[in-house]
Amino acid sequence: MTLRDLTQQFASEGRVEAIILRPARGEPAVVVDEARAEPRQGLLGDRRANTVRSGRQSPKRELTLFQAEHLPLVANWCGLAELEPTRLRRNLVVSGLNLIGMRSPFPDVVLEWAIGGEVIIQVTGPCDPCSKMAAELGLGSYNALRGHGGMTARILAGGLIRVGDRVRLNAIQNVEPKARLGQIK
Repeated sequence: MTLRDLTQQFASEGRVEAIILRPARGEPAVVVDEARAEPRQGLLGDRRANTVRSGRQSPKRELTLFQAEHLPLVANWCGLAELEPTRLRRNLVVSGLNLIGMRSPFPDVVLEWAIGGEVIIQVTGPCDPCSKMAAELGLGSYNALRGHGGMTARILAGGLIRVGDRVRLNAIQNVEPKARLGQIK
């Protein structure tokens, strides 16, 4: 079995444990039971869905995910008794899957993930902590979240996401590698 084969196998499915919307910059995040995901927008009701997408990077961050199993670890590293997911301001809290593993390490392979019965996403990269996390969680929280800040994703097919929805591998796409700089096609 090759490394490519191994990176496309998962022992279990995940589950959406929480859905969090950030209505506006500086306003408290809110927990909802369901939200509509739209390609090139994000979750309707979230502040990112209200902004115009432009540039190459913008579609890669339509949705943010956080690993449910990391909540007690990050809380401990920050010296907190517990950590409410709204304080992290990530859109989905997912259990049962290693979120880092949801992104292929190979540039010519795309893993597409189904959430519930309608939504399809592609995990695009890490969601690194920012200075706001330090202000929210206190001294040392920036370093506590490094490598544990969650993941970003683009929405390939929209629809309704509900708490309790399954998160499962939907498809494996082989894509043509991007041409190297200066290479003639």
